[in-house]
Amino acid sequence: MDTEDQQSTFDVSSVRLQDVHLSSGEDTEDSDAGQETFKNEDAALSLDLDWIEELYEEDSSDGDLKLVADNGKKRSCAETARMFKLRRNLDQLDCFHRQKEHDVQKAREKLKLCRQNIDSLLEQRNNLERQMEQQKSLDNSVALFSLRSQHKQLCQKLQYEEELEGHINTELRQLELELNDVEVELGKVSLLLQEVQEEEQLYRALKAQKATSRLQQERKVSQNMDQKQKHLKQKTTAMLKKEATDRQRKIEESQASQKTAAKYLKQTIKRMHQQAAEREQKNRELVEKRIQAVNSLKSNISANQESLRAQQSRAKANAQKKELQQKQLKGSLQAQGINSIKHVYQQKQLEETKRKQKEFEESQKSKRVEIVAKILQEEQLMKNRTTKKILPLKPSTTDKFPLLRREREQHLSHLDPIAPASDLQQVNDVSSSLSASSDLENLEEMEEIIQEDVADQSLADSLAEPEFSGLWDHDYKNLVRNTEMSTAVQKEVKKDQSSMSVQKIITALKKVCGKELKGPSFISKPEVILFKDFEVGKIYKKKITLTNISYSINHCKLFRFSPQLKDFISVNFEPPALSTGMSCDIQTIFKPMINEDLVGEIQFESAVGLFSVPVRCTIKKCSLEVDCQFIDFGSHIVGQTISQTITLTNKGALATLFSLDTSTCLSPETSHIQIPDQISANTCQDICNEKTTSNSQKSSTSIDAGDDQPKQQSQGLAEALQKEPSVMGPETCPEACLFTDVDIQMEQIPSDPIDIRIGCVKEGEIGPFESIQLEFIFTPTIPGETKLDFHIKFSDMNTKPISIQARGMAVTMPVWVVQPIIDLKICMFDLIYQDSIIVQSRASTALKLTFEVCPEMRKHMKILPKTCFIQAQSSFSAQLKFMPRSSLPEDAEKFFDRDTGVLEVPMTVQVAGQAQPAHFTIQAIVTSSDLQFDQTEVDFGFCSTCMSVRSRVRLTNLSFLPQDFGFSGVPEFIEIKPNDGFGTLLPQETLEIELIFSAKTAKDYHFQLTCKSGINRDFLLSCRGVGVQPALQLSHSLVRFRPTAVGDQSTAIIYLVNHHSNHNQSKQALTSVVKDAMKPGVPRLFCFTLPEDSDISISPSAGRLLGRCPVQVMFRPRFSDCEIREEALRLNQAKLLHEHELERNKHTTQQTKTEIPVEPSKMKKGFMSPKSKVSEEPKTDKLIESPDLVDIQLGSEHYEEAKASLLRFFSQRWSEHTIPCFVSDGDPPEIDSQIQPTWSPVNTLYLKLQCPAVRPPLVVISNNGRSIIEFNQVFVGQRVIKRFTVQNISDVSLDLKSSVLNINGPFSLLNALRCIRPGEQHTVVLAFSPTQDKKYLEILELQSQKMSLEMTLRGEGVNLAITSSHTGGPIDFGFVLERETTSQLVQLQNSSVLPVGFRALLASQSPSKPQGGFDSIALILDGYRGTKIRPIVGKIFYLVTGTQNHSGLSVFSVVPGEGSIAPGQSQDITIAFQPDHPSVNYSDKLSIELMNKNKVCVMDLKGAASSHNMYLCGGDLLTVPVESLLPSLATVHPQLTEPGVMEKPSIPVLVTLRARCSAGVTTPAVRELNVGCIRSTHTSKKSGEFYWDNVASLQQQGFSVEPIKGIVEAGHKRTITITWTPHSGYKPFEVVQMCLPLTIKGDETNIYRVTLMALVSTITD
Repeated sequence: MDTEDQQSTFDVSSVRLQDVHLSSGEDTEDSDAGQETFKNEDAALSLDLDWIEELYEEDSSDGDLKLVADNGKKRSCAETARMFKLRRNLDQLDCFHRQKEHDVQKAREKLKLCRQNIDSLLEQRNNLERQMEQQKSLDNSVALFSLRSQHKQLCQKLQYEEELEGHINTELRQLELELNDVEVELGKVSLLLQEVQEEEQLYRALKAQKATSRLQQERKVSQNMDQKQKHLKQKTTAMLKKEATDRQRKIEESQASQKTAAKYLKQTIKRMHQQAAEREQKNRELVEKRIQAVNSLKSNISANQESLRAQQSRAKANAQKKELQQKQLKGSLQAQGINSIKHVYQQKQLEETKRKQKEFEESQKSKRVEIVAKILQEEQLMKNRTTKKILPLKPSTTDKFPLLRREREQHLSHLDPIAPASDLQQVNDVSSSLSASSDLENLEEMEEIIQEDVADQSLADSLAEPEFSGLWDHDYKNLVRNTEMSTAVQKEVKKDQSSMSVQKIITALKKVCGKELKGPSFISKPEVILFKDFEVGKIYKKKITLTNISYSINHCKLFRFSPQLKDFISVNFEPPALSTGMSCDIQTIFKPMINEDLVGEIQFESAVGLFSVPVRCTIKKCSLEVDCQFIDFGSHIVGQTISQTITLTNKGALATLFSLDTSTCLSPETSHIQIPDQISANTCQDICNEKTTSNSQKSSTSIDAGDDQPKQQSQGLAEALQKEPSVMGPETCPEACLFTDVDIQMEQIPSDPIDIRIGCVKEGEIGPFESIQLEFIFTPTIPGETKLDFHIKFSDMNTKPISIQARGMAVTMPVWVVQPIIDLKICMFDLIYQDSIIVQSRASTALKLTFEVCPEMRKHMKILPKTCFIQAQSSFSAQLKFMPRSSLPEDAEKFFDRDTGVLEVPMTVQVAGQAQPAHFTIQAIVTSSDLQFDQTEVDFGFCSTCMSVRSRVRLTNLSFLPQDFGFSGVPEFIEIKPNDGFGTLLPQETLEIELIFSAKTAKDYHFQLTCKSGINRDFLLSCRGVGVQPALQLSHSLVRFRPTAVGDQSTAIIYLVNHHSNHNQSKQALTSVVKDAMKPGVPRLFCFTLPEDSDISISPSAGRLLGRCPVQVMFRPRFSDCEIREEALRLNQAKLLHEHELERNKHTTQQTKTEIPVEPSKMKKGFMSPKSKVSEEPKTDKLIESPDLVDIQLGSEHYEEAKASLLRFFSQRWSEHTIPCFVSDGDPPEIDSQIQPTWSPVNTLYLKLQCPAVRPPLVVISNNGRSIIEFNQVFVGQRVIKRFTVQNISDVSLDLKSSVLNINGPFSLLNALRCIRPGEQHTVVLAFSPTQDKKYLEILELQSQKMSLEMTLRGEGVNLAITSSHTGGPIDFGFVLERETTSQLVQLQNSSVLPVGFRALLASQSPSKPQGGFDSIALILDGYRGTKIRPIVGKIFYLVTGTQNHSGLSVFSVVPGEGSIAPGQSQDITIAFQPDHPSVNYSDKLSIELMNKNKVCVMDLKGAASSHNMYLCGGDLLTVPVESLLPSLATVHPQLTEPGVMEKPSIPVLVTLRARCSAGVTTPAVRELNVGCIRSTHTSKKSGEFYWDNVASLQQQGFSVEPIKGIVEAGHKRTITITWTPHSGYKPFEVVQMCLPLTIKGDETNIYRVTLMALVSTITD
């Protein structure tokens, strides 16, 4: 058992006991789920049961635990709390008991499991012991060793399980003990449990009793509420009865009062009728007077017009005469030789100066008259003021300039001493004429003119200075200026002297006790001395208080007044010394002498500095306003008088005179009446300037006469202009236009302004703070609107006039229709339209009304009631019902227009006692309400039950009104678009409606569609179709792909099903062709036809189907080839333009450099620059033509750049495809399968695809955006790494994931993928390491939240076809003289298709090669043990790395060490052997390794070196040379050494011969020795010889040697064969040994002592 499981037994949760709840019915199977419930802390396991002892103590104190609560006695809160506490503790104890039981059960299960493990381990141990005995008997030490190790591990496990069993056993005992303790405790509290149960029952009973009592209380409360509601209902019924009686009583009283009022009403009506008749008579008389006035005006205008024409003709004649005279004058001057143009110009200039002089004299005269008038007005005002001064209560304050009167009188004498007498006489004459005139309006106009002239010119401008100043004036001004300057200089000097002395004192006084005073040292109360509304000559006094606010004792004294106040202000003031916070009073006296506003200040001087008190004096002024400036009298009958008043208020202290007059500039509506008079007057004055005074007087009198009757003149003038348009010349055309305009405006004027007049108060005086009521009276005489403007003018020059506008409406007819034109708008035939006709009565009596309808419209129009009475001063509403029928165009042909549908019917209302009826007109546009289909029947034809047929109809609204429509009762197999057949048609609009027929079953369909209009009219459309069951069916006819990124793909799987049975086909009335096409149970051919260049692929797209076939539909959005080529062309053009711009800029910079002046020394170089410039200009102007679309190849760099650009700037694209699936009528015949089957349109299926394409969030930016990673050809076993980079071009972060590559495949993903934020890039690293000679292709998907980017990984594994000329085995260089070199060649042939790199590695040059000494012994021995070579008698054993040169260089060398072999080529490798000292242990290992770490060949190199040309080899090894450090692995003979060692007499050689004896047959032993001679150019002797000594003794022991002697040529070797044949008496295992010498002669003679040792062996190799 694991330690984790063991630990989980003792883990407990931190949940307290009171939070543990476990049902008693839990099964043991849910122990794992309940374990979490029973987990508690270690401290909670040992439950503290002190609460039981506390309960027992309470029991001992209370006596016992009996409940004292009775049914009639209430329980205390302590008892209830004790009960809940007992229940909670008992529940905890019960839960703790269940937990202990669960722990004991779990411990038992663990113990059981542990014992089962022990039994299984014991069984395994027994099995292992039996196996060990078997292997021991078989003497299999390896297997025995492994079994022993297993047995040891099993014993350890068994020991661990036994220890665990003991631990669990002790734990189980502890848990059982705890469980027993808990059960004992449960037994102890059993009595408490019973008591708690009894108390709970009692508590429930009390709760039920309380609930019943509460229920009874609620019932009582509800009963009381019911009684209150009943009482309230009775009270309300009584009040209603009382109100009904009161209402009845009031009705009766009102009826009685109405009866009495009716009597008086009749009398008043009679009186009103009489008054109306009288007013009507007066109005008629007034109208006749006005007609006469208009006729006289017409005659006056015609007379004036004739006089104007005569004047114009005379003016033309005079002008022609002047022109003739000028021409004659020019001719005479030219004849005399005088310049006529100059002469004429001088005459014109002379006439112009005379005219200006005359105008100047007239203006001077008029100004004198105006001045005299002003003087007279001022004198009159002065007289009025003096008279008002006599009265004490109302002193005159109108004269603003009393002190300047004498100056005015003096200045009058300077103007003209003679003129004033005559002017005064003229003014007096004017005034007398004004006073004598009886025309009040002319007098008021004259006064207004005088007042305006007085206001326009101020007295200061006209009277302050004389017209011509004298010389004394300049001298006086200079003198005054000089004196003022001198006094100002003296004052400045004094001020500077005093300020310097005072400044020091002020700075010392401002700082007291470290505090500095900021601001003035005194403040005044009030802050400003105000003398408001003062009068000249009076004395005003004001008292102010000055308070010292400085930090020390201070005093103040009067310093000075402002210059404008010093003559009028005085101060009574004794300067005291004031401490801080003290104040003093000052009295200010103001005595005004002039009537002007004065503003200034009084300055005081204190110890700290100057301070001032502002003074402001204001004269009496007028402030006038009215409460309303617009008076609206409303609508009134002609002859009725109404008045309204406004209040004029003076809020100022100055009284003023006012006068209320009509405005000279009337409002636009009324001012048009006086415009013709003014124009005619102006024109007449212009004409009269050239005539005598008598003519001017005549014209003026005619104009004055025209003023009395303006309306007659204007109308007569207009008629005259209309009658004689041809008589007037071009100069009179503007006047004609003007008078026609006047006539039009006169027609617009409804009444005369005299209808509005002023009341009794027209002028007077308004005192200060007074109000006056002004009355305006409106008495209309002519129907229409009247407007008039009034002005209130004041004698105070500073007060502006107040304008008031009055408006009123006059109405004559007593009965009229409020709406003279009733527009019913647009109406439809056969529909009822209603409107109300409101008749208004202004009469004082009730009148009878009769509504008349013309006979043509009586079938279509009614007015209810036909006859009615309208009460006095009230209105009546009649009901108009209009229902146009289809016969309206024929019935009311003169009122109705067929083309436009406009109906216009004149109607009359006959009023009793009124001669003229009230007319009104009813207008309407009558239109049809028809909706029209463009076809009467729709034939859908044959429709498959799994498909739909669409047909289009056009619905037209023939009405002038928009109409709502909707198809009701549509069958379930019909779908109507748009908006499910509901909508609104605009007037005359035609809407195309799609009808989609989807047959549910195979049968004939005949039905009608009902189109309802908004007015509930039905329009029927007949439809028919035939439903057929197709041979094949699609599981889904509509596929909606998700928004797919460009480069990603979406896949949907649908099913194509061939139904073998057809249930409804027999019920159809189908044609024979259709029946043949729909035979059931026949295999069908199908074919999906995809559109060209689409992003859709279907698999399988065609086939033969009998059952069910899944069809995969894939949507992969991509860019078309044409789009990519166009984008590439655009990018190329932009690039060329940019390069051209750069070249142009470069050329301009070079051109500017050439234009810079050069030094004389560089003139030659600068002289050549224009040529270069001329030659370079045409080059820069030429643009390289961009390639055509055909030149951009698929997969080229431009192509891929354009594709990446389109990806980045792509937004979205929506496409919808309908893919037809053609289904054959049957299976092709088996006889001739090439015959094409028939195809019927009935069986054709249609698949609709909705394909939204969006911009990819992830794009490849490396390798020009290509999604194919090409590894090309790679050798098997070699690894190639490639990278590509992706970028996030979306607005959200992308978590990249990848699909799982084939774990046994050659492709692998080397780096981890991470989250890419917007705009970031990530590089993906891939590796390709093929294992076989074939082509590989895999798809790597980079998956994100929005798309999957597919990367195609392609590569090809190629085998290494490298062959070596070395066939195998070691390469032996033989014996070589020391310091000589020999070599051998090895050839490598590359037969593969790729270049192959190789490297030649020698074991002696390997970095891991041991470097001799004791450190390399272990490595050599390990290598020796690892080899399969074993020492054999008679053979020499060579190590991998043997003796090396003393110089440190390797004995063997390889050239070349590394390189590359082209495909189909070969490479020669030269191996050279060059020893530097004699040794027979030279050896090495050569490995030729390729770039994929594969080894082509491994060659063992060995060689020997000798210092003499003769050598002997063979025999057994005797010793280990120091160079090789080889251990002595077997008993060997001493090795042969070089014959040049002189100190040794002989060289020992051991040859061991082993004869084989098997089945009594002994095989002789044979060994060989080799004697060789080295070929060398350095030795003089070319051959050598050898011979044996004492050969006869060998034969006695069974040895034989051949040859006994011989000669060895240079470069050759001889083999000496030694044979041993045991004698017949040879004893087994007996060793036969003999020793004999072998002499070898070469350049030196060496003697070898050869020891032959022979024995017989019975063991086979």
